[in-house]
Amino acid sequence: MGAFHAYDIRGIYNVDFDKEVAYKVGYFLPALLKTNKVLVGRDCRVSGQEIHDYLIKGITDAGADVDDIGYSSTPLVYFGTANFGYKASVQITASHNPPEYNGMKVSRENALPVGLDTGLGQIKQWIDEGKPTPVAAKKGVVKEIDIKPDYLKFLMKYKGDYSNLKIAFDLSNGMSTLFAKQVFAGEDATYLFDDMDGRFPNHEPNPLVAKNVEPLKKLVAQIKADIGVIYDGDADRVMFVDDKARFVAPDLVIALMARYFCDERGEKNPRVLQEIRSSLAVAEELTKNYNADVHTWRVGRAFAAPKLREIDGLWGGELAGHYYFKDFFYSDSGMLSSIIVLRIVSALKKQGIKLSDEMDRLTGYENSGEINYKVEDKKGAMDAVKAFFEKAEKPTKVMDFDGYRLEFPGWWFNIRPSNTEPYLRFICEATSQEVLKEKIALADKIIVGQFGGKR
Repeated sequence: MGAFHAYDIRGIYNVDFDKEVAYKVGYFLPALLKTNKVLVGRDCRVSGQEIHDYLIKGITDAGADVDDIGYSSTPLVYFGTANFGYKASVQITASHNPPEYNGMKVSRENALPVGLDTGLGQIKQWIDEGKPTPVAAKKGVVKEIDIKPDYLKFLMKYKGDYSNLKIAFDLSNGMSTLFAKQVFAGEDATYLFDDMDGRFPNHEPNPLVAKNVEPLKKLVAQIKADIGVIYDGDADRVMFVDDKARFVAPDLVIALMARYFCDERGEKNPRVLQEIRSSLAVAEELTKNYNADVHTWRVGRAFAAPKLREIDGLWGGELAGHYYFKDFFYSDSGMLSSIIVLRIVSALKKQGIKLSDEMDRLTGYENSGEINYKVEDKKGAMDAVKAFFEKAEKPTKVMDFDGYRLEFPGWWFNIRPSNTEPYLRFICEATSQEVLKEKIALADKIIVGQFGGKR
């Protein structure tokens, strides 16, 4: 049962969970969310069909109906859930993980995420306790439906004029293949890995891993593209490469999006959500130039989507390439995010500004990127790093709601345990490379030297 995590159910299929778990999740879901109908979609992973079949059998054995949309991006399920008023939905996916993984992302009414603290924990408890699963006197029925045209129509409302752009896309053999060529039909676009293949033969569908972005960087350089766009496996995340074939820091895109929402749409004093690992440059740009009210919160959709709704924020984002929009039911969509960023890049180009110029302007600090340590005592290592730096220097700000973020004059760090992988994650930012290297070395000494962590 190691597949139940803070945000979703995910793990190596037939190791961390199996078809029986899928069946029981399906069986208990209607009772948990008090509904007699569940929307179900799935990505293209090879194990997806079996999970799909057993999940649906569980739902219908419990007496609830299923609306089955078949192959789906995760945002398509969010759209269907909120737009058509479902009280429960499941997307079968392992997002950006390797092909041997699979899982389930569960949503409730208004596409609000169901995490460990908001329902998945209850299902896990029922499974662990061996709660009975008697077949209902009247089993539910399955109906195959197609909501893709509705989602496509929604997306096209945001599409801009990209006629001045040369665009490179990497679809990662994932679920963006359902929509990208329709959304960007007629554009000067070149595609990599544009056939749906759940074995992910070209690279793992995780754009945060540098080697996975290398083919896109080469394509951008080769065709002299204005921008490169890469989606993850289930297309809820997107990342970008600039015209100099450099990876664009995903958190800085939160700041970049003000050019659409504020400069183009004319939104005033927006409320914007960032997460605890965000560069100081994000809030500085948004508050200084747009008088934005920037809120900082925990990593992950299970936390970000409800928080954006709570603050009535206009948009928000994460270092992992998730971008959330009030316009999209406070949910994340890689396709919608790319549509908006391409609008911005097109508008910049009309002003004679390249994406690389704009990113250079926004990049005000030296950043380590996330450093992952495999360490047994995550909590002990975290507390030790926090205690060391608090004693060595006086922090100007301390956040303790997702690991720790401590800010000091000229630098800051965040240290947090991964909710989905066996890592302790450390990220640091400073005004110079010298300070950055010094602080990383000090943290390394504690995590590796004292706690036996391995990078």
